[in-house]
Amino acid sequence: MCDHFGVSRTPLREAFKVLAAENIIELLPNRGVRVTKLTIEDIDEVFEVLGVLEGLSGELACFRMSDAEIAEVRVRHEQMVTHFQNGERLPYFKLNQEIHERIMRGAHNQNLADVYSRLSGRIRRIRYLSSLSERRWKQAVGEHSAMINALENRDGDRLSKILRDHLKNKADAARENLLEAEGNTHATR
Repeated sequence: MCDHFGVSRTPLREAFKVLAAENIIELLPNRGVRVTKLTIEDIDEVFEVLGVLEGLSGELACFRMSDAEIAEVRVRHEQMVTHFQNGERLPYFKLNQEIHERIMRGAHNQNLADVYSRLSGRIRRIRYLSSLSERRWKQAVGEHSAMINALENRDGDRLSKILRDHLKNKADAARENLLEAEGNTHATR
């Protein structure tokens, strides 16, 4: 890896320590590292906390975001919908993440953003996978439309509920995907 990235061992070890502290990888003594395996309990616990954090960020953002910041979120949302209509998952996912991050930043609470960032990194890969079913993808786009409307109307209570429900739905889809993947793994053994 050092050769591949053109770095010495020390910065690579430090990067691994950061990733291990965020529970993204496991350090295996004298054997290297591996990506941490997510469990159903991990999904339930992390999404539960993320739902509360995003709900709070939405509530605060409705009162603290400028009109220009909200307009930027609207533009990203419209671009995201276009990618959905074209079936372009990767650009859709990137804009989806950016919308959530902009709402989080719009809360103008750095401690909230720091906690959110640490947790969301742990499940970023499963968040993407949970959006892959057509039914869930269409549902998520509808939830995003409701989010934007609540944000533009500065309805903090409504946006908070929409975000919490959105994360619960995402957790349900992630749980289904993990169970399906585990079932496929067991079937091939």
